[in-house]
Amino acid sequence: MSFSQNSKNSLVYLTSSKIDTVHAFTTRYGGVSDGIYSSLNLSVKSLDTRENIQKNYEILCGALGIPLEKLVYTNQVHSDIIDHVTEKDSRGIFEKTDRERDGLMTNVPGLPLIAYTADCIPILFHDPVAGAIAAVHAGWRGSVNDIAGKTVNKMCALYGSKPENIRCAIGPGISKCCFETDKDVPDAVIVALGADGEKLIEKKGDKFFVDIKGVNAALLEKAGVRKDNIDISDECTMCSHEKYWSHRYTKGNRGCQACIIMLRG
Repeated sequence: MSFSQNSKNSLVYLTSSKIDTVHAFTTRYGGVSDGIYSSLNLSVKSLDTRENIQKNYEILCGALGIPLEKLVYTNQVHSDIIDHVTEKDSRGIFEKTDRERDGLMTNVPGLPLIAYTADCIPILFHDPVAGAIAAVHAGWRGSVNDIAGKTVNKMCALYGSKPENIRCAIGPGISKCCFETDKDVPDAVIVALGADGEKLIEKKGDKFFVDIKGVNAALLEKAGVRKDNIDISDECTMCSHEKYWSHRYTKGNRGCQACIIMLRG
């Protein structure tokens, strides 16, 4: 694991040594929101004030040197769909979009991509050879439907990437210790990975505990990404609910953190 914690004023975010371009995995720290949204809430769908959300984005993008007006995001629906985007897809953060995707990719320098999470798994991709990036929201359904591997395949098809050149960072999300499920989730993991998926599942009574980060890492390897090019955060968003937004811990009363990435110009 080669994640580093960074701070700028009160803003706290993580970066991965595997990703050699502008990027961050945000935490709850460093914004201006209060109450249940304290403090760096990035969810425009929350009941937080418009002014607070705008300021939070200004703080994050200002610290990273990212042009807020060029930000590209999507309407996340727990799918396995990844979209190629260009500058025409940039929009204001409060402008509604009917684009229903859970992954964004581009080869346009200076175009920032963002994906939101609050227990689901954030994944950033960078191919420094072909000059391409991607940001993915991997819920358990998207994970078992191989959104990670499909992102690799699409980067290869669109940008001429080679899997062995792609670097991936799997950020903070719910870990096996807290991801308690019924039988449908482990069954889907076995369909996706066969016997290799069994070691990622632990049965306790009538419930199962699933390593969904490990599922994504295994599917990345299956797509041809080298194991030593995959970084995995060991932080659990539910265990560390004071640091990260956790949908399960808050029972849905929460904001969002994000992963964000941009190719240097």
